Amino acid sequence: MNNTPKPKRHLLTVLVEDYFHVGAFDKLIQQRNWSNFEPRYEQNTRKTLDLLDESGTKATFFVLGWIAEQNPQLIREIASRGHEIASRGFYHRSLSQLTTEEIREDLRKTNSVLQAASGQKIVGYRAAEKLSFEKDDRIFEILADEGFAYDASFVPTKQTENRRRFAHQIHKGGKALWEFPYSTRNLGLGLLPISGGNYFRQIPYTLMRHAVRDWTSRYEEPFVFYFHVWELDPEQPRISAASRYNRVRHYRKLDKMEWIIRENLELYDFCGVAEHLDLKKELKLEFPAHADRIAIEPVSKPDTKERTEVTITIPCYNEAETLPYLANTLKSVEEELLDAGYSPSFVFVDDKSTDDTFERLTNIFEKRDNVRILQHRVNSGVAAGIMSGIKAAETEIVCSMDCDCTYDPHELKKMIPLLREDVSMVTASPYHRSGGVRNVPEWRLFLSKGASWLYRRALSAKLSTYTSCFRVYRRSSVIDLDIKENGFLGVAEMLGKLDLRGGKIIEYPAVLEVRLFGISKMKTVRTIFGHLKLLSRLSKDRFFRKNEVIKPSLTKEKEINEKFVK
Repeated sequence: MNNTPKPKRHLLTVLVEDYFHVGAFDKLIQQRNWSNFEPRYEQNTRKTLDLLDESGTKATFFVLGWIAEQNPQLIREIASRGHEIASRGFYHRSLSQLTTEEIREDLRKTNSVLQAASGQKIVGYRAAEKLSFEKDDRIFEILADEGFAYDASFVPTKQTENRRRFAHQIHKGGKALWEFPYSTRNLGLGLLPISGGNYFRQIPYTLMRHAVRDWTSRYEEPFVFYFHVWELDPEQPRISAASRYNRVRHYRKLDKMEWIIRENLELYDFCGVAEHLDLKKELKLEFPAHADRIAIEPVSKPDTKERTEVTITIPCYNEAETLPYLANTLKSVEEELLDAGYSPSFVFVDDKSTDDTFERLTNIFEKRDNVRILQHRVNSGVAAGIMSGIKAAETEIVCSMDCDCTYDPHELKKMIPLLREDVSMVTASPYHRSGGVRNVPEWRLFLSKGASWLYRRALSAKLSTYTSCFRVYRRSSVIDLDIKENGFLGVAEMLGKLDLRGGKIIEYPAVLEVRLFGISKMKTVRTIFGHLKLLSRLSKDRFFRKNEVIKPSLTKEKEINEKFVK
């Protein structure tokens, strides 16, 4: 390897990841849920490739291993269009959370999928989070041992030795490793990162333009410019559950990033890091020829397994931006239920949305044989939507869930078996001692827990949660319930009236998460007073009304409530 990089040519690095991978949302979005989101990394990467083709610029693409595993064809295309593929790690994880051995395993796993997809040797690395020279220098020895030629993860600070602000070599165990830190500007009081990405979007661009021009005229070392492919996507879904700070950090000035990149591509000469180090010829790997391989399709055997039919009803009101996430989630839910011995069908009830929820429901689900889409004539409320779905169901087992997936619907495979012959309802409970909540606003927890405390004193069933929409019902136990409240209160009323007529209710511990898209439809003050009125009515019913008999078996009732049309 040439130990003297070419001067005066800036480095362009592109981070291939999606909007739901980023650190700004890592407390809200778990890695196990990534596949539920609407992926946009492919269209954004192709947009980036086309933009670079216009100027004839080649770059280094730091790619998550997860993306390469999901879409190896895209990685192959990046490489075939003349760009270097480098490692971003497999998952978007902080190195501070990993042991040294876990880091090594992550690097090897990532290199394996990237090399298989790209046909290139992987010699470069950038960590998912920015690293500190003072705290994270263990990575140098690990990268050197694993055969990497360079790293581009570190952000210099005021405490950093001045020479380490620029590209420099590090020697570990007799091996040389180049470090290309984030470019910075010395303000006297400290160093300001000026490498691109979020810095170019948050800091007035006039100042950043001057900073890059000053670097170019003052230093021989290359300026390191980076951006994420999602920064070219101003139309990406909004994660409304994020804090205001993180929303600004992620979404601010996305619409300006494309012209900022175009301007810099016109002003400066860029190349990838491997090309800068004269390593590009060494990247190509030779793979065994695949032409003689014959693909043998496995013979599929007819599925003769008998399954229990279940219906899942999902009320929807102004949930257009949530539906792609819901659709991806339901794919895996359906697969798990089929494997568990159930045959699911779905009833979507649009509660007369004022956005394009009904149209998007139709576009996404209409062609599926096991889906029905209904629409209320007037906006009626979530409980009315659940009851409409129950009445439209043709199975004795009916599940209800939130459109926003604040409870994980994969838990249904564990909840449904609890609906034994003597059980009328299984309800999810985040406040059960084995349940939990994640990122839910304190006001909502206070309201829900306070309501549960009051309902425990008014009803026979001593539960931890009475207001969850995530449930499994025995249809014949609830089909004729006389529900006065159609909104959120009706969810508690259903449980209360079932309890008063002697129905057995089982509580299932679950985790409640904050909704990621859109806003809650709950009217807080109205809901508080509504709960108090409902509790008063249920208390009177408990003391003055005899228990009603629950009629067994599924009737032939297929009439659709007059409040909705097909």
